[in-house]
Amino acid sequence: MSDAFYRTVRFLGSPVVWINSKPVVIGADRVPTTGRCLIAATHQSPYDVPLLMRHTPRLLDFVSIVEVFRNPLVAWFYRSLNAFPLDRSRPDVKTVRIIVDRLKRSRAVVIFPEGGIRKGADSVVHTRRIRPGCGRIARLTGAAITPCVVINSQVYSRSVSWLPLRRTRYGLIYGTPIDPALGPDVLEAKLIDAFVSLHAELSKAMGDPPSGYHSPGRAPNQNRHEQEQRAHTRSDNADGRHEPQ
Repeated sequence: MSDAFYRTVRFLGSPVVWINSKPVVIGADRVPTTGRCLIAATHQSPYDVPLLMRHTPRLLDFVSIVEVFRNPLVAWFYRSLNAFPLDRSRPDVKTVRIIVDRLKRSRAVVIFPEGGIRKGADSVVHTRRIRPGCGRIARLTGAAITPCVVINSQVYSRSVSWLPLRRTRYGLIYGTPIDPALGPDVLEAKLIDAFVSLHAELSKAMGDPPSGYHSPGRAPNQNRHEQEQRAHTRSDNADGRHEPQ
């Protein structure tokens, strides 16, 4: 395991994102800079990984799905970044041991407790559901769980978002680390609460929620409807037509 490749990729990749983006990043200083660190992040798209690499002030070891590692080239690239696979189809004791080993070596490990990519209404911020296990790992290793919410990373699936000076908008917010001394169930309940509150805080900081996201407790199309209503109002006002008082 070597960090040199990771540092090189981050060094070369960060300017590529910097030149085309206008991100909102909150709470990066909440990530422990040394010692055992377990970062639990929401997972909206594959682009969560490079954005976390760019903005998190530590080298990160990612837990990825085993399907990604079936491509030899991708597997080589991910392993060179110190990532390792998790088989979600069965209890993966081997991967749990790797996570525990990395944490006991005072590394920072990133997990996606939703169990895969979850967008919009399927996200934990609406379903309040995650796969169990991160609370037990935190308790076993003594590593606090740092919650992280990423918004609008999927925008990079459109090639136009990579154009220089595009000012592509996305956001990341890191929460206060959750004490690992709590019981696993309590840890995971607090993690879910943190995801919900952090998502609300980041959405507010970004202004209107990006396409594909909506505030907790709202119907998936409600934000879009409100945006359309505001657009119609602005159009009417521009034409000199006003709603009755």
